[in-house]
Amino acid sequence: MKRIVFTGLIALVCLTSCTSKKEEKEEAEKFTVTNPVKIDTSFTKEYVSQIRSVRNIEIRAQEKGFLQNIYVDEGQFVKAGQLLFRIMPNMYQAELLKAQAEQKSAEIEVLNAKTLADKNIVSKNELSVAQAKLQSAKAEVALAKLHLSFTEIRAPFDGTIDRIPLKLGSLIDEGELLTSLSDNSQMFAYFNVSEPEYLQYQTNVKDRAGNNVNLLLANGESFKYKGKVELIESEFDNETGNIAFRARFANNGKLLRNGETGKVQMLVPLKNAIVIPQKATYEIQDKKYVFIVGKNNKVSSKEITITGEIPDLYVISSGLTENDKILLEGVQKVKEDDKINYGYIAPQKVINNLRLKAE
Repeated sequence: MKRIVFTGLIALVCLTSCTSKKEEKEEAEKFTVTNPVKIDTSFTKEYVSQIRSVRNIEIRAQEKGFLQNIYVDEGQFVKAGQLLFRIMPNMYQAELLKAQAEQKSAEIEVLNAKTLADKNIVSKNELSVAQAKLQSAKAEVALAKLHLSFTEIRAPFDGTIDRIPLKLGSLIDEGELLTSLSDNSQMFAYFNVSEPEYLQYQTNVKDRAGNNVNLLLANGESFKYKGKVELIESEFDNETGNIAFRARFANNGKLLRNGETGKVQMLVPLKNAIVIPQKATYEIQDKKYVFIVGKNNKVSSKEITITGEIPDLYVISSGLTENDKILLEGVQKVKEDDKINYGYIAPQKVINNLRLKAE
């Protein structure tokens, strides 16, 4: 009899212990759920950009001849008007001398014709013909001087010399590339913006932050000078649906060069944007997912598309609505079709708590 009582006591203790542990486990597995929320906000978005000099031109030969002198080196900074190259000028100098001699002869003919015309020995028409020949001779001199000047290639503005493909003594054709010249005092960054973002940008002027943008360099560092959006192209690209923006950046340290790449960071205003806490998401193969709590408290995964990022929050472009219940915490603890016990927190309260922690 004593043994039966003792056994029953042990069973009662075990049952009480197991029940207590089960209750503790259920209590520990209570999850937190919230909703996405629709708000007016703005976020910083990165756009891949092409960096271009404010002026970048090709320096080409305007006359045919041998490259006689190269006065600069690759990568050298030059001033406007500085002599860069000389094409052998001998032939053009000879043409100028010939034209000047013809002009002198024409001047003598005009003088003689005028003397004879004043004495009525020849008609006034002959004087006019002589004067026309003089004008033609002067034009030939001007043209010969122009051709001779083309043998000296000078910098049209301050800038940096690019690669020089030809060497001294090379035979150059008219129009052949000698080098390129870049004015890197300021730089343009071109980047493409989608049509919805363009519309948001244009219709929310007060949220643009003065059109100011940042530039993220290829090494991940931010360029120290801020840029400003100053131009939007007139047409959308039919294939991509994007439109090109242009931002101007000061380049006092000459760090930026023509042809670089980077990422423009621009503040994009959003109306009625759906946002969720970042911690409510998980990632599989570069895709973002959340767990939605459905009927019978079962969870199911849902892929979402993120269009922007705010501190602690994601801006969602597709995949969720305001009415969806999403798992806020414990996304790593549940699996598809798990039935959970949860408590609900209003989304605005969740956002306020995130902001308080950030501060």
